[in-house]
Amino acid sequence: MNPETDFRPGLQELADHYKEILHLLGEDPQREGLLKTPMRVAKAMQILTRGYSQDPHKVLTDALFEEKYNQMVIIKDIDFFSLCEHHMLPFYGKVHVAYIPDGYITGLSKIARVVDIFSHRLQVQERLTEQIKDCIQDTLKPLGTMVVIEAKHMCMQMRGVEKQNSITITSAISGAFNQAKTRQEFMALLQGDSKKI
Repeated sequence: MNPETDFRPGLQELADHYKEILHLLGEDPQREGLLKTPMRVAKAMQILTRGYSQDPHKVLTDALFEEKYNQMVIIKDIDFFSLCEHHMLPFYGKVHVAYIPDGYITGLSKIARVVDIFSHRLQVQERLTEQIKDCIQDTLKPLGTMVVIEAKHMCMQMRGVEKQNSITITSAISGAFNQAKTRQEFMALLQGDSKKI
């Protein structure tokens, strides 16, 4: 299913609701610039929440490989965009993932796909961090998993306290990453200059 062209059931009903929202906001949904807006927004919202119809565990198991490698695997600077479930405004930033394999690895792009699936749901950053960690831990059964997310929240920048430069950082750990030395290694590698590689 291509989320840009294949839409889930309820699309027209969603557009009808957005038409009513425009009216309630004091706009005229019949004016030229807004005629197609309800359907555009309905399609956009289905794309931005496509994660509800995707299985992140299957993404990992579809590219599961037996491998004896048992050192840290890090995928850093994974871009993500999500919608805050409290105000349905965007939050966005970078996800950094590390896991220590225990007999199995997955395709590197699959980790980014897991991030994509969970971030394309209504979210809070804390839960998003845990969901990514749990999915990798439960599916790959590694010796440990750690996820760090750095994000800016439009609900803090556009409304409320209107703090433009604040960044929220969350982390979730399991297994070997409960050891301070392992966490410190991951954080040190995140700080490193990847351009040297």
